[in-house]
Amino acid sequence: MQQLGMGQAVNQALREEMTRDPDVFVAGEGVGVSIHDNPMFPTAGLLEAFGAGRIKDTPVSEAAIAGLAVGASEAGLKPVVEIMFNPFFTLASDMIVNHAAKLRYLSGGKSSFPLVVRMKSGAGIGAGCQHSHNLEAWVAHCPGLKVVMPGTPADAKGLLKSAIRDPNPVIFIEDMLLYFVPGPVPEEEYLIPIGPADIKRPGKDVTVVTWSKMLGVALKAAAQLAQEGIDVEIVDLRTLVPLDKETILNSVRKTGRLVVLHEATRTGGFAGEVAAVVMEAAFDSLKAPLRRVTGPDIPVPASPPLERFYIPDEQQLIAAVKEIL
Repeated sequence: MQQLGMGQAVNQALREEMTRDPDVFVAGEGVGVSIHDNPMFPTAGLLEAFGAGRIKDTPVSEAAIAGLAVGASEAGLKPVVEIMFNPFFTLASDMIVNHAAKLRYLSGGKSSFPLVVRMKSGAGIGAGCQHSHNLEAWVAHCPGLKVVMPGTPADAKGLLKSAIRDPNPVIFIEDMLLYFVPGPVPEEEYLIPIGPADIKRPGKDVTVVTWSKMLGVALKAAAQLAQEGIDVEIVDLRTLVPLDKETILNSVRKTGRLVVLHEATRTGGFAGEVAAVVMEAAFDSLKAPLRRVTGPDIPVPASPPLERFYIPDEQQLIAAVKEIL
């Protein structure tokens, strides 16, 4: 099985879907120029493979990119547009939130509006607060948008292929550091359906629900806890909307304990939604109060030591697990 970083896996998914369907095209800032020629990046080599008619470099205007996506989707095409960094979604949100998310609803479900908005997210590269913040809870709050945040290269490829074929708008968020973390990816074609979570590690003592880059933190913490006889089950959501409530609830009913781990800031973070689902449907199964392990309520620092402080690590997760045990 091939070993790829997430950027390479995304690149493969784009190549395969563009080859399969001539209506798929890619647009965004710099997607066809040298700044993305690093082979670990998602759009490397696509211009040479598919030409300027289907790989469109855009002006530096996220609002224009989003408008292009909505208009192209309405015209019957299948745009995959890139908003270079997650916080820049604020500039594109009018077209995505007020138009893309609502068009299928306004058609009474009779029309399809397929489009994918890819965004880079995550702290750890010293890019500062304007580039690094995770805003998945913002988009998850908007009805009509599907929200995907893979934590492995294999999941990224399979989920992106499904997102491109989906008749609804999909927000696809890729953590930048995961571009450089290799993992196994099947060489044959495959799709992963949008929605189902994945139990990345079975366990019986405590459930950890997480997604994206924090999956790696959870796996490291679970390995350390296993040496002390503590068996952690890790539920990787992969998709925030639609949310796989059943997998979460089944896990919590088995273990009786829950920790939700995400990198985004704490207040209003998606951990609160996971906690509410469990409290509403599985409160009687809890043996202890649940815990959240999240980023602090501050902008992401650019200073390397302060940025390391911002990102939740395995020691914080281990402490939270031990608290409720």
